[in-house]
Amino acid sequence: MALVHPHADRHDLELAADWFAWLFLVDDELDDGAIGRTPAAAAALADGVCGVLRGGGRGEANPALLAALSDLWDRTAAHSSAAWRTRFVGHLEECLRTAAFWEAGNRIAGIVPDRDTYVDRRRHTGAIYVCMDLIERFGDFEVPPARYRDADFSGALDAACDVVCWTNDVYSLEKERSFGEVHNLAFIIGHHENLSEAEAVSRVCAEIDTRTRQYLAFEKQARTRTASDHDPVERCLAGMRTWIRGNFDWSSRTARYGHAPVLSTSMLAPSGDGQEPAL
Repeated sequence: MALVHPHADRHDLELAADWFAWLFLVDDELDDGAIGRTPAAAAALADGVCGVLRGGGRGEANPALLAALSDLWDRTAAHSSAAWRTRFVGHLEECLRTAAFWEAGNRIAGIVPDRDTYVDRRRHTGAIYVCMDLIERFGDFEVPPARYRDADFSGALDAACDVVCWTNDVYSLEKERSFGEVHNLAFIIGHHENLSEAEAVSRVCAEIDTRTRQYLAFEKQARTRTASDHDPVERCLAGMRTWIRGNFDWSSRTARYGHAPVLSTSMLAPSGDGQEPAL
């Protein structure tokens, strides 16, 4: 986070670390734990989260996670605008309810979703919109709500979300397969197109390259209307770039996935001649 916002103070950086720790814990509960395979339990967790964020009761599900969220939200909301809070709450609710009902329902029914549906909903279940909201909060700036309706800025955001999600899918494939998880782009493409794992991963790598180029095109267009490096849109675009590159660096190194790097894309991976890639 310091790379995204070098002027963030110690309290913001601590809050950032706490938020990402909380999101990882919830992700593990939904992906690897019994909650993610029990729609009623997943829904109860989502309801409890919504209760905390909207000032209601926590409910009885997952008291430790909800108590931690209550503390995080108190520390976050006090320094945020009403517009930001509304957007963030909507994104976090969408993330959890999609995971609670769509993903959990697919697991129970043994459904492998089609590619386009998965791509659309993965941005929510991956909490990427949530993380981009947090970048604004930790950087102490806010993108004007109208810019989220502009094709260039919203296109850049969606493309960044896709690149982050698909990069993570490539590296987490083996881990998720070991848990019987089907919500992974490489698995879905391989399943529906009868491809080998290597072929499916290669296809996703190619799609990451294409989507990264699309992000760069949207970014270039969005920057034609920014006033300076301090413009909120410019700072958010810088955050998107760091999120894309940071996720690649983290996913390729973390012991969480427990295998050697496999992703090779011309836009993200360092080139053989030592020249830096576009991102």
